[in-house]
Amino acid sequence: MSWITTPLTEELLRGALELERTGQGVQPHRLPARARAQGDGQVAMAEAQPSGVRLVFRTRATAVELDALRTKPAYEGAPPRPDGLYDLLIDGEPAGQSPVDGGNVVLTDLATGSTDFRPGPVGTVRFTGLPERDKRVEIWLPHNEMTLLVALRTDAPVEPVPAGDRRVWLHHGSSISQGSDAASPTTTWPALAARLGEVDLINLGLSGSALLDPFTARAMRDTPADLVSVKIGINLVNHDMMRLRAFTAAVHGFLDTLREGHPTTPLLVVSPLLCPMHENTPGPSAFDFSQIDEGRLRFQAAGDPAETAAGKLTLRVVRDELARIVRERGADDPHLHYLDGRELYGEADHAELPLPDDLHPDAATHRRVGERFAHLAFGKGGPFGGC
Repeated sequence: MSWITTPLTEELLRGALELERTGQGVQPHRLPARARAQGDGQVAMAEAQPSGVRLVFRTRATAVELDALRTKPAYEGAPPRPDGLYDLLIDGEPAGQSPVDGGNVVLTDLATGSTDFRPGPVGTVRFTGLPERDKRVEIWLPHNEMTLLVALRTDAPVEPVPAGDRRVWLHHGSSISQGSDAASPTTTWPALAARLGEVDLINLGLSGSALLDPFTARAMRDTPADLVSVKIGINLVNHDMMRLRAFTAAVHGFLDTLREGHPTTPLLVVSPLLCPMHENTPGPSAFDFSQIDEGRLRFQAAGDPAETAAGKLTLRVVRDELARIVRERGADDPHLHYLDGRELYGEADHAELPLPDDLHPDAATHRRVGERFAHLAFGKGGPFGGC
């Protein structure tokens, strides 16, 4: 087979805010360098896991190879994390799926927080037997492991797909928005909703880092988008980050910053999905090791419900305050909207599809949330439906 190597450039990648060129290859980033410099190690890990980032090009190729170096998280004493997957779409339809071999591992001791970096080799993802015709090819990168792109090879020339063929939806949220325990990168709830809504996704779901950080707000402010949404609450509760007074001011500040760059863009504020352990009990969340011998790591609420009187946050408090803020700001901002997260996943859903670790949704729940968001946000009468 005669291979053609195509440079990995901005024209071929969607969903990344910045590309960093290193001695080994190209690192897609979901936050720009200025924001990364102001975050911590958790932010650095989450934003370098390319949820929603994909290669998009047109070609007649019947075979595609992508060399990549993954960095996979692992946790001492916890069940192994699933391998990240690369999803192949041809003309918008699923056409293949593969992990990459080799790669680095970052092993974290949950008891002490210490980490051990274990280097590994570059691996290769291969897709063969593609139809020999002109087609749009998308390769969605793993949502749950850091990915350095090394080389793209095909058996026919590649050309970029010009941007602007769809509205751009910019979304920010927690690990649930990044993909948590979704089955693959195209089946995270935002990816599913974007496909159903026929929009181009930029996913700033940042695991453990939806904390109303000003650097995230500025990154969103400076990113062109036709539609913007922010899912606020669960990380603030499970990190026990702030009290109600600070929360209110931080929400206003975040929304003010977004409006500096997107003054009339439809902006949807989404409150947390149902999470029973934190509905009336504040954070922080703590690891529950009681079933670790069975291969199950769970979470539990470690706060005291009585502390809500002193301003500690629960999910109910967060939802009430977000609804109030949006209602009051909406008097001067007709393009600001609110969605109660329990409309995406509520009591009846929890009875049918309980959260496996008491915090994160499983693959079936991601699909349900994505379908519901598409209906409520992109459907007729929804805040993103008539734009």
